[in-house]
Amino acid sequence: MGRRGPPSLRDLHPNASGDYGFGMTELLERAFTEASKLPEKEQNAVAALLLEELASEQRWEAAFASSPDLLSEMARAALREFESGKTRPMDADRDFTH
Repeated sequence: MGRRGPPSLRDLHPNASGDYGFGMTELLERAFTEASKLPEKEQNAVAALLLEELASEQRWEAAFASSPDLLSEMARAALREFESGKTRPMDADRDFTH
């Protein structure tokens, strides 16, 4: 009996050993396999979200790389606010909309 359902990325990748050479984790592979079962419109939505998240991360990295002292200064400012009593413990109900 053959395999049912869509092939996994490992099935489609030319290197059958699963060594992708670019660090794909089993969790990421599982996420892509599950996403491949969705209708095309939903697959595109998942892909768009992932690509936007990756682009956002790259923008943050570029911003901090262009001014490496910025992150340190932001951390020092946050610590000063904490030490002067200007902060409060996080409260999920108050601080995040549901």
